Amino acid sequence: MYSTKIDPKFNNNQNPKIGLIALASDYMIEKDFINVIKDKRIDFFVNRIECFNPLTRENLIKMSENVTDVTQDILPGEKIDCVVYGCTSGTIAAGYDSIKSKIKKAKPEAEVTTPSTSSIIALKKLNLTKIAIFTPYPKKLNDEVINFFKKEKFQITANSYFDIESDIDIGKVDPDYLYEVLLKMDLNGADALFISCTALPALSIIDKLEKKLNKIVLSSNQALIWDTLKKIGINDSINGFGKLFSAN
Repeated sequence: MYSTKIDPKFNNNQNPKIGLIALASDYMIEKDFINVIKDKRIDFFVNRIECFNPLTRENLIKMSENVTDVTQDILPGEKIDCVVYGCTSGTIAAGYDSIKSKIKKAKPEAEVTTPSTSSIIALKKLNLTKIAIFTPYPKKLNDEVINFFKKEKFQITANSYFDIESDIDIGKVDPDYLYEVLLKMDLNGADALFISCTALPALSIIDKLEKKLNKIVLSSNQALIWDTLKKIGINDSINGFGKLFSAN
């Protein structure tokens, strides 16, 4: 028997690469990304980061200490076009500059986005200044989210929250119940409703919320996916996930 060595031929026309850092306990973020990008020529890779309960600012900062190592393990040695840090309150707690710096240590060429920063970009893109905010967080973390948006010069017209202390429980919220809760929020004077948290099952109800409320509705995952696509040069309108995806 003879063995024949054959030279490989590599594909030089590779798809844009997205690397997602998802919380170890997040039920929703991968599903939401896949639902939006499944028909696009994009390569999508996920690594999970250890998270700590209860949900507190201190635990969210502690989680962020592992960002560089988790980023490095997404296709080690390969370039990633955009690295996504999938935690809204975690970015607010640790600070975007800190998260970005940790990611850049592992993937210096990558664009970086997070739910909190992408939400600000989306709100400004749509010229929205008065927002109602819903979060699933404990009261202290909920208030930190409110203060974050206030510092970014947004007027908060209303706020409701679930007071859930465990990230894994957030993903178990019934989306139909969430829909009914959000319908009952006082949106008088608000330009839009923002739903915080990547683990909350909100993306699938945004379209019908917008139609029922006659308001623009944004969520952490929706804004994050929208901004990620923009950062890799994909600006197509996408139906089914809210008016934001028509704002490109």
